[in-house]
Amino acid sequence: MNMPDIKPGKYLRYLVLPSLFGTQRTKEILIVNPTLVPHREEAQEVSIFVFDYNSESLEEKQCATVEETLAYKQNDRITWINIDGLRKADVETVCNHFGIHPLLMEDILSMNQRPKMDEVDGILFCLLNMLYYNDEKQTVEQEQISIALGKDFVISFQEDAKRDVFDQLRHRLRMSNSKTRLAGADYLCYSMLDLIVDNYYVVMEKLGERIEQLEEEVIRQSNAQSLAKITQLRKELIVLKRNIAPVRDILSSIQRSESELLDDRTTKYFNDVYDHIVQAYDLSENYRDIMVSMQDLYINNVNLRMNEVMKVMAIVTCLLAPATVIGGIFGMNFDKNVNFFHQPWGFFTAVALMLIIPVWMLWAFRKRGWF
Repeated sequence: MNMPDIKPGKYLRYLVLPSLFGTQRTKEILIVNPTLVPHREEAQEVSIFVFDYNSESLEEKQCATVEETLAYKQNDRITWINIDGLRKADVETVCNHFGIHPLLMEDILSMNQRPKMDEVDGILFCLLNMLYYNDEKQTVEQEQISIALGKDFVISFQEDAKRDVFDQLRHRLRMSNSKTRLAGADYLCYSMLDLIVDNYYVVMEKLGERIEQLEEEVIRQSNAQSLAKITQLRKELIVLKRNIAPVRDILSSIQRSESELLDDRTTKYFNDVYDHIVQAYDLSENYRDIMVSMQDLYINNVNLRMNEVMKVMAIVTCLLAPATVIGGIFGMNFDKNVNFFHQPWGFFTAVALMLIIPVWMLWAFRKRGWF
């Protein structure tokens, strides 16, 4: 006889409050200390792709080692070197060859770094996070990416060798008449930032769907699990906002930059990305306001339900009060000299009063609109 595959942990975790409210997720979000030197484990898998192109031709190559990328420096073509998976030796080799400052090298190898933009020794450097939504865990995941823009080349360093958001960019590069193939390296950098920002909206749509579902759930029924879901969703919005706000500063700095690496004709494209990130920031603020309102709605629903219970209990107490008084009088242990007590119809009269008075009270309460 085949026994069903039961996973107690899936259900028992709801019986433990720290698990229900996802305190481990809180630790993951807040465990950022810039004063400590993070220890980054060497990537087990490294993927290196090179797109070397001009308006007429394209060379797309997957390299086995970073040394193969060194030949693409100053070849009078636009080169995009994408390194997925970070190893310190590989990063140092590429940075030293392409003139990337050691301070920028430290930023590339850093962890949990705040998104920023620097311009050092003729290199325009952008560090930010790509965001993904994990449908299984219902969490926002982030992957740090470093983009170094130099003369006729762009080098990107990613943590994860299996995913990114640049498939559309690769498709455009393979098209001979695309705008990306006809423009310079600064336009390539813009395209990468644009795709990263556009993917923020994909994540926000997922969160928006969860907010809508959770709002309906809170309105229908408010319980401990609803509060836990509100708390968990607010944590994911913290991750979202913490990544979106600095990117706005990055694009603002690029707009004000007078770097020779940026063509004046490309500035309008960066302005467009800036508009998108400002809109995304405003939307994240709206999400935050909705979550605050939803938490207030949860508290109000709980209080309303408690008031309803207390009202019912108060009505029941009032209805029982006449019967309690009448029964108490008849139950006194003394000789009753009142003739009413010794009549054969006295008992039935008392019982009738115990029923009639509560019914009259119900009618009076109902007429007054008390329930």
